[in-house]
Amino acid sequence: MTDQPPFGEPIARRAYSAFADRYAALAPTKPHNGLYERPATMALLGEVRDLHVLDAGCGPGIYSEALAREGATVHGFDITPEMIDLARRRCDGLAATFRTGDLARPLAWLQDGAFDKVVCALALDYMEDLAAVFREFRRVTRPGGILVFSMSHPMADWTNEKIRGDGVYFERARYGLHWTGFGEPHPYVEAYRRPLSETLNALSDAGWTFYRLVEPQPLPEMRQVSERIFDRLSRAPEFICVRARR
Repeated sequence: MTDQPPFGEPIARRAYSAFADRYAALAPTKPHNGLYERPATMALLGEVRDLHVLDAGCGPGIYSEALAREGATVHGFDITPEMIDLARRRCDGLAATFRTGDLARPLAWLQDGAFDKVVCALALDYMEDLAAVFREFRRVTRPGGILVFSMSHPMADWTNEKIRGDGVYFERARYGLHWTGFGEPHPYVEAYRRPLSETLNALSDAGWTFYRLVEPQPLPEMRQVSERIFDRLSRAPEFICVRARR
């Protein structure tokens, strides 16, 4: 595939370092984020007051800020240093701490059972091996704790010809697209598509108990922002949101 990152460089860091400021500015209110994925993920996460929450792949701290303002103590990490700088600025004065960290590697700086809840929003699509990530999430979560994550809907990926290519639905595949929703120059973002069974089986194999899967509906307010996007997301989902218990 063209435009591949150098060997060993995480694909998320290469992409997001190029437009971190634009992402931080637009994602809080961008329809797909603020009026679609984030409300569904937050609803699954539930009450967080007085709880310790891990924001894994925290980006510019949008979730971390919301969780801290709801009374949680938040620890966030992300592979992209520029995102960590933005998260620290966004959450200045709140009960939230941040550091760089790679989801693809053991979270060695975090103690076993340190968190009541873990949220991982739209970051797992950049991971080749989900089972290893889910095992680490389980290790750092207390017994009875909750994991909530969101990612691309596998059928939305499959029905997109640019993503599907000449591949097979049942096989994991890496693809790349130029994103047009965050201004110019359009960032080239790579990710993995995979069948739904791979995600849910990796979750189960890591010791999590599946609780609920949500295929979000757009909030009614989205119609005023973009009737085109509202109509499309009302017909078919583009993300999945999952809740599991340790």
